[in-house]
Amino acid sequence: MKKTGIDVVIPVYRPDQKLRRLLLQLTRQSVRPDKILLVNTERELFDESCVEGIEHVTVIHIRKNEFDHGGTRHMAATKLQGAFLLFLTQDAVPEDEFLIEHLRKAFDQEQVCAAYARQLPAPDCSVLERYTRSFNYGDISRVKTAEDLPELGIKTFFCSNVCAMYRRSAYEELGGFERKTIFNEDMIFAGKLIRHGRAVAYCADARVVHSHNYSGMQQFRRNFDLGVSQAEHPEIFAQVPSEGEGIRMVKQTAAYLCKTGRFYLLPVLVYQSGCKFLGYRLGKAFRKLPAGVIRWCTMNQGYWN
Repeated sequence: MKKTGIDVVIPVYRPDQKLRRLLLQLTRQSVRPDKILLVNTERELFDESCVEGIEHVTVIHIRKNEFDHGGTRHMAATKLQGAFLLFLTQDAVPEDEFLIEHLRKAFDQEQVCAAYARQLPAPDCSVLERYTRSFNYGDISRVKTAEDLPELGIKTFFCSNVCAMYRRSAYEELGGFERKTIFNEDMIFAGKLIRHGRAVAYCADARVVHSHNYSGMQQFRRNFDLGVSQAEHPEIFAQVPSEGEGIRMVKQTAAYLCKTGRFYLLPVLVYQSGCKFLGYRLGKAFRKLPAGVIRWCTMNQGYWN
């Protein structure tokens, strides 16, 4: 196989056959990665059948108390030499064989140092989550720089390691992902890139199937951790608050439900939006909360050990 200079990192925990579908899709890409590194949490929970017969896959194992959203990915990056690093989550399945090709093409622009893919809803995705996917991941590609901050606000920094590629030289120059991160390591690093005059590309033609049907409580805890990550990194987020973008999404979702006759989902939207907002606000104020309350609110218990 011709060398492409692209290596893949996938953190893994309790993998199932969706991971195998992801790996098989990577082997069918028009531009194939040189290496695929799986970082598995808890050796005894790893299903070897997920990787049987798939070439260029290496698995390393860590303990649960060693996992960190940024640190684990950075550790994996240091074990690879590719000029480009592609990070995926184990449940993000490439929609076609052109995912890597489209992401790699974004780097033809020298200023682009990160590129992330469009996330499409899975067949079992709820109506609300399906619309959220279309709101956050539209069908128009865009390259974002610091000049877009007045227009896009916090969306300028938006990037998702569900499926994102980075230029290694810039990744190393800026120190890579934060080593201890509760969440949001992708946006924190994208913010660094933007602040240092680089660009982040959204590639609508690069597509993965990835969605979750979170409950209100899961939304609360996820957004609590989001708020914590923003509070811990004021150098990135202090000047670009998230609330306005969240309100805009709720309004547009409500309008969509009314337009499509799904009025019965409005109470669900209000409830889930309230969970998100409350979790986010508590996360932003986590330093004022007792340790027991923080542990009840968080999705990432290990971060607080």
